[in-house]
Amino acid sequence: MLRTACDLSVIGAGSYGTSLAVSAAKKGLRVILWDRNPQRAQHMQCKRENLKYLPGIIFPDTLEVVSSLETAVRSSLRLLVVVPSKTFREVVSALSAFVSPNHSLAWATKGLSSDGRFLSEVAKEILPYKLPLAVLSGPTFAKELASGMPTAISVAGIPSSFAAEICELMHTDTFRLYESKDLIGLQIGGAVKNVIAIAAGMSDGLGYGANARTAVITRGLAEMVRFGLACGAQERSFMGLSGLGDLILTCTDDQSRNRRFGVMLGRGKTSDEALNSIGQVVEGYGMVNVIKNLSSKLGIEMPICSELYEILYKGKNGCDAARALLTRELKAE
Repeated sequence: MLRTACDLSVIGAGSYGTSLAVSAAKKGLRVILWDRNPQRAQHMQCKRENLKYLPGIIFPDTLEVVSSLETAVRSSLRLLVVVPSKTFREVVSALSAFVSPNHSLAWATKGLSSDGRFLSEVAKEILPYKLPLAVLSGPTFAKELASGMPTAISVAGIPSSFAAEICELMHTDTFRLYESKDLIGLQIGGAVKNVIAIAAGMSDGLGYGANARTAVITRGLAEMVRFGLACGAQERSFMGLSGLGDLILTCTDDQSRNRRFGVMLGRGKTSDEALNSIGQVVEGYGMVNVIKNLSSKLGIEMPICSELYEILYKGKNGCDAARALLTRELKAE
C-alpha cells in the first residue's frame, strides 16, 4: 500500500473505529487504522484482526494498522476520528501538528466535551486551519457493521459538500449514509441517547417491565428534543437515525454498553463494579454530569437525566428516583 495515496485514515482502533475501517476497506478503499499502542497495532497488523474488540472479523488486504499518528495523518487527506469523547480534545490536538490546509476531519465520537461544548467547536478551536468538518451518528453496533449486516446512519458537515463526500466514500451495499444539514442535532442525539439508555437499562434491572422501559424511551426522547431545540438543533433531526433511531437501538439491545451498565446498576452493582465488568468506555456515565450541568445552565427541564445524575453522583436509590419521576406534578404530554 502506498502510504501517500490512502483514501481514509481512521483515528482510533476501538470496536467502532475498527468496524468503520473494515467496512471501508471491504469496499476496496485503501484505509489506515491508527492505534496509539505500538504493540497492539503490530499485533493487529500481523494477525489481521482486532482480537480485543472484534474477534473473528478478518481485516481486508487494503487495511493497514499503524501506531504512528504522523503516518496516519499524512497517509490520507480524509481523517475520521473515532475515540471516546473524553479523549477527543487530546487526540485532535495531537494530530493537528500534522494536518495541512488540504485535510478534512470527520468524527464518529458520540458525546460532548467535559465542559459541555460540542465537538465541532472543540475541533474548530484546535485545528490550525479552517478544515471541512463532519459528524457521523446513528444506530450502529460495531460487530454488525463489520459483519456486513445492513446499517444506516446520518452525516452532517460544514460545508455540506463534505458530508456528501463522506456519504459517497463510505456507502456500500450494506452501509447506507444519509446526508443531514443539522451538525448540532446529530451531536446532541449521540450524546443524550447514551444517558437515556442507562436509565432504560436501570429500569429493566429493577424489574419494572416493558411499560416502564417504553415510558423512559419516549419521555427521554422528549428531553432530547427540548435540549436540542435550546441548543439550536432542528426538531426533525430527532425523529431520524441519529435521534430516535439510535435511542431505540441503545435502549433495547444488550449489545449497548450503556444499557448493560444501567441493568447492572438496577441489579445492585455499584458504578465502579459495573464499569469494571463491562471493561470498555461507557459514554453515558460521563455525559450524565455534562448534560445535567448544561441543561441547568440553559434552564431546560430534563427530569430523567436529573434523577440519573442523583443516582450516579449523589447516591440516590434507584427506586426512590423512579418514585420521584412518577409523582411529579401532572401535565400535558
